[in-house]
Amino acid sequence: MVVLSAAVVTKNGRVLVARQFVEMTRIRIEGLMAAFPKLLGGGSKQHTFIETESVRYVYQPLEQLYLVLVTNKASNIVQDLDTLRLLSKVVPDVCGGSTEERVQDKCFDLVFAFDEAINSGGYREAITLGQIRTNMEMDSHEEKLHQMIQKTKMENAKEESARQAKIMRERAKEQRALGGGGMSG
Repeated sequence: MVVLSAAVVTKNGRVLVARQFVEMTRIRIEGLMAAFPKLLGGGSKQHTFIETESVRYVYQPLEQLYLVLVTNKASNIVQDLDTLRLLSKVVPDVCGGSTEERVQDKCFDLVFAFDEAINSGGYREAITLGQIRTNMEMDSHEEKLHQMIQKTKMENAKEESARQAKIMRERAKEQRALGGGGMSG
């Protein structure tokens, strides 16, 4: 199975988040996503997939949104549906709900979660929701080290600016004491 893209779209087809797992032009993915609501149109609610000449849309409603997987037609529909089920649990778990605002607020976390579930070639990873959650919560030693260095730099910069300000105040005070009147040169 090859997932070309995973997306969360509104009922009218506006893309909130889309992640491509294979090389694809922006125009192509925008075209595929724009076609989805038109294909959905008056179709039967019994099926959760739509096939076109070139791709298959596997989708699931999430409150006022749709979770859409765009796959190639040669992919295994059972595996596609399994991947869709996993991602349909991931979206509310990561976003804290399935509203447009929550998805937009957590879009980067959602992309990272999609990456945990589907590799860069478009193949599903053998992973559970719990494992995705664990991977998303993992700490990075390098990130912590970088944050500590940045914090130290900020503290040093504040100390240096306070020291410089004190020196400038002392110089101004000395100038006034000598009768200079301030910033004359």
